[in-house]
Amino acid sequence: MYNPLLLPEVREMLDSGDDAGLIEFCTALHPGVVAEVIEGLSNDDIWNVLSHCDVNSRVQIFTFFDLPKQEDLVTTTDRKRVSALLEEMAPDDRVDLLERLDPKHVDLLLPLIAQAERSDIRKLLSYPENSAGSIMTTEYASLPREITVEESLRRLRRIAPDRETIYYVYVLDDQRHLHGFVSLRQLILAKPDAIVADIMDHDVISVNVNDDQEDVASMLGRYDLLAIPVVDDQNCLVGIITHDDVIDVIQEEATEDAHRAGAVEPLEDSYLSTPILTITWKRGIWLLFLFTVAQGISVVVDSYKEISEHVEWMGTFIALVIATGGNAGSQSAALVIRTLALGEAGPSDWLRIAAREATMGLMFAAVLSTLGFFPAWGLQGWDAAIIVSATVAIMVMWGSMIGAMLPIVFKKIGMDPALISNPLVAAIVDFTGILVYYEFAQFWLTPVVETLPH
Repeated sequence: MYNPLLLPEVREMLDSGDDAGLIEFCTALHPGVVAEVIEGLSNDDIWNVLSHCDVNSRVQIFTFFDLPKQEDLVTTTDRKRVSALLEEMAPDDRVDLLERLDPKHVDLLLPLIAQAERSDIRKLLSYPENSAGSIMTTEYASLPREITVEESLRRLRRIAPDRETIYYVYVLDDQRHLHGFVSLRQLILAKPDAIVADIMDHDVISVNVNDDQEDVASMLGRYDLLAIPVVDDQNCLVGIITHDDVIDVIQEEATEDAHRAGAVEPLEDSYLSTPILTITWKRGIWLLFLFTVAQGISVVVDSYKEISEHVEWMGTFIALVIATGGNAGSQSAALVIRTLALGEAGPSDWLRIAAREATMGLMFAAVLSTLGFFPAWGLQGWDAAIIVSATVAIMVMWGSMIGAMLPIVFKKIGMDPALISNPLVAAIVDFTGILVYYEFAQFWLTPVVETLPH
């Protein structure tokens, strides 16, 4: 966290026209700290501060602003200033910003950008959202296979300032087909006259440009890579995805899952940056659905009012029965959703997962139904104990299976398993729990039910 005294000092430097102080402020501190300090200024003052930086520092500071702030800054200043900034930004950061802008605004900016960068922007913007192509950068290091290590190092010294990383160098032919890669460590340790083709790794782990970004993040983490190459259908290298981009993807995906687990449509921006009406809508659609389910539960309960009126103790144990089943279902859903997200299992493993949940469900049912039996017996007698313990056992088993199988079904049909939120599982199990509770009670209390007035 930055020193809060810095912002008043920056305001004072702006008011007094202290150019030397502003230059020192921009260069002496980490770009992330500078961005955090000046975010509290007006847009005009932010651009004033950034004008005291060299181009590279200006870009670094700008990219530390969150995307809503970047969008606000570029839409409130002249296009020439924005185009100069965009030309120097990393391709992936540049595309993230442009995707948020109005297409008409983008069309006005592109003619002011150099042809090479303009072509790169159009290509990256053409890839599907959340695909490998949409998060990759085209600033990678490559070498032909027939040159020596000495020549390779000379080339890398020349191109390094314009590349996002040179730790992995990819070996390509004239058509840019990916044949292998060599690490900077390998090049440094190799003999100067060694040929790149002789020291490179031929077994390249790569992803297709259309692969989902979540799968890319999982693969990069599984193989402990700093970057992973992105190829097209012809195995031509089109870009790379670095570990810092994957960290952003992991955070984004984890945030989406957390929101959905709480029955909230995922927010594109941070909580405080998202307009209240947007959050209200994203929460409200789920609340409306769950409210409708709750109304259905009320209708079901009302349909059994005759037995409820004559067997008064039944209302006492409703919360116990449905809450236990709902909690078991939510636990199972959370475990299976996370397992699917990490790639530890897939839809083909449904039988194994079902068997495990059935086994655990039986154990939970045995324990919880026993714990429910004795209080119900002590409070309301034998009939209550049988009905409560049996229903609890059934609902724990049912909830566990529903919570485990629904995410697998969603994954199988191509939907996000995280859509199976805990409140949704609980609502489904609650609804069925009421039916099981009253139907079993009617079955067990048949002599009593037959004497009820109709």
